[in-house]
Amino acid sequence: MLSKKTKYALKALRFLASKYGEGPVLISEIAETEHISQKFLESILLELRKGRVLSSKKGKGGGYYLIKNPHEVTLCDIHRMIEGPIAPLPCVSLNYYEPCDDCDDEVTCTLKKVMCDVRDAQLDILKQKSLIDLIPEGVEKPKSDLIDE
Repeated sequence: MLSKKTKYALKALRFLASKYGEGPVLISEIAETEHISQKFLESILLELRKGRVLSSKKGKGGGYYLIKNPHEVTLCDIHRMIEGPIAPLPCVSLNYYEPCDDCDDEVTCTLKKVMCDVRDAQLDILKQKSLIDLIPEGVEKPKSDLIDE
């Protein structure tokens, strides 16, 4: 299950993706539009800035903005940045592997085999979806720099 922090990060990024290329957006505007506590949002946006998804500009006309095209930022990237492991069990994590304390034999563990399938299916979806996929129908989506015209 996604934490509230990750859900809010995705909501804020959805908003910023819809404004991509229009310049910085005030935290207060994101917080009000997405119904997120401004104080909580500040810490989330700082984490996304450290993860090099966002940047910010101070002063008049300042705020936060995406530094990557929203077509290029996958939900997998964001999930790992905010939430950490995608795998449902530590023993099947690709990046955060740890043996399970209560497992007698990882090689024959049937739970591990099933959870590997769950992890792979979830990873496939999260890698294929980008911030653009979060923008609702009817809202103009920024063009991708990746598409040859």
